Amino acid sequence: MTIRVLVADDQEMVRRSLRRILDNEPDMTVVAEAADGRAAVDLARQLQPDVALVDIRMPLMDGLEVTRLLAATPSGHGLTQATRVVVVTTFDLDEYVYTALRHGASGFLLKRAGPALFVEAVRAAMAGDSLISPSITVRLLRHISRPRRPRPPSPLEPLTERETEIAGLVSEGKTNADIAAELFISPGTVKTHVASVQRKLGVRNRVGIAVWAWEMGYGGR
Repeated sequence: MTIRVLVADDQEMVRRSLRRILDNEPDMTVVAEAADGRAAVDLARQLQPDVALVDIRMPLMDGLEVTRLLAATPSGHGLTQATRVVVVTTFDLDEYVYTALRHGASGFLLKRAGPALFVEAVRAAMAGDSLISPSITVRLLRHISRPRRPRPPSPLEPLTERETEIAGLVSEGKTNADIAAELFISPGTVKTHVASVQRKLGVRNRVGIAVWAWEMGYGGR
């Protein structure tokens, strides 16, 4: 299956670079480019891409609103399916990233990330997983979990001790394989626990788990 990607950034050089990187992959194709947020949403309505790489700061409509519209369950936005969004930003601690994650972004990367990370992020988003630039995971999550933020809502169901432990490891950017090795359990068991945590927290993906864990003080060991 070919992953169909929309690239939205107001800098033509960035769009061209991302297109070149992704089109070189045998399982990916860039179906459209957008220079502003409104065009990104319009193109998503027309083309129904699987994944969108979205800059935060764009004219006409910023990347936060684009993320909200594309990542939400389709309902009146002209989308037949939710588009998985990977936010791309220039800034290590961009305040807007917190809102993007809350709107359902499947992760974010710095624009200076290498080609391999952009490819990995698209594949992770398509698989329902998430990827955050390793260099800023800890700083970002500490930033968004400062005391001035309201405490997150209680889970729909209490997490077990093991689920809480795994949520903390997810917040450190660890993959299922990493967690399995650390806890001496199978990757399949980790996957089951992660799915249970997502359901109990009412979050869309691992990024939502990470944000919750940091806000509750379970991350960043």
